[in-house]
Amino acid sequence: MSSIKIECVAKEGYRIGESPVWDEKESALLCVDITGRKVCRWSSVTKQVQAISVDAPVSSVALRKSGDYVITLGTRFAALKWKEQLVTTITHVDKDKPNNRFNDGKVDPAGRYFAGTMAEEIRPAVLERHQGSLYTLFSDLSVVKHFDQVDISNGLDWSLDHKTFFYIDSLSYSVDAFDYDLQTGKIDNRRSIYRLEKEESIPDGMCIDTEGRLWVACYDGGRVIRLDPETGKRLQTVKLPVDKTTSCCFGGRDYSEMYVTSASDGMDKEWLSRQPQAGGIFKITGLGVKGVPPYPFAG
Repeated sequence: MSSIKIECVAKEGYRIGESPVWDEKESALLCVDITGRKVCRWSSVTKQVQAISVDAPVSSVALRKSGDYVITLGTRFAALKWKEQLVTTITHVDKDKPNNRFNDGKVDPAGRYFAGTMAEEIRPAVLERHQGSLYTLFSDLSVVKHFDQVDISNGLDWSLDHKTFFYIDSLSYSVDAFDYDLQTGKIDNRRSIYRLEKEESIPDGMCIDTEGRLWVACYDGGRVIRLDPETGKRLQTVKLPVDKTTSCCFGGRDYSEMYVTSASDGMDKEWLSRQPQAGGIFKITGLGVKGVPPYPFAG
């Protein structure tokens, strides 16, 4: 395993970098800076980052079948036209909770956009609990709420056979699985498949590889871990040079590169001087596995 190489490809110093998604058409990595209120695109060709500023905390970004992107912005699902830098609201959720915002989101194999909410944080991972819910935006732009009482709605992905939905509510310190119906988008039969150990800290973003194993970014744990959802065993740990690793995805020409986002919010000067790459985007090569291309939103 000594061939693993970790490189900081974008030293952007994001406050909360999140939601990395590979855009094959652009040979670029999309991500967001939640509290920095920016949607960002790092080109693997020019090595430059372009950013679009938005008017609320932006927590996830996804590809759209018709072109451009969809995002979760405040408590809105919204469309983003990149060239025009134009954001239009699709629909609102959690209207009765003015202190809420969306957090992580991802598109399922049928083109539905799953995303969950949480209360705004007082400090990183400190917030009013049980305020969030998990939602799905369908291609006809209708919204379904799956459940509420969520603390920090976070990482999500689907098994390779599309029969299982994996989900993280961060403060449960657990990676959960649900039975998943691809036809309807319904989920049920929730169970825990992995509980994080103390040094792994808080489970955050997540992605799946072509062997059906899950990769989970550990916030305050400075690592991504690879899990076998069948056995509930941890197979591998990759440590990064920053503590606040937030999410991960596969990308690059053949999806053999892993991209990891990170945060700098809540770090004092001394901490930042020890970890000058905090808030950067990292590329990991040599893992020996590939990832699954992201699904575009069908609406």
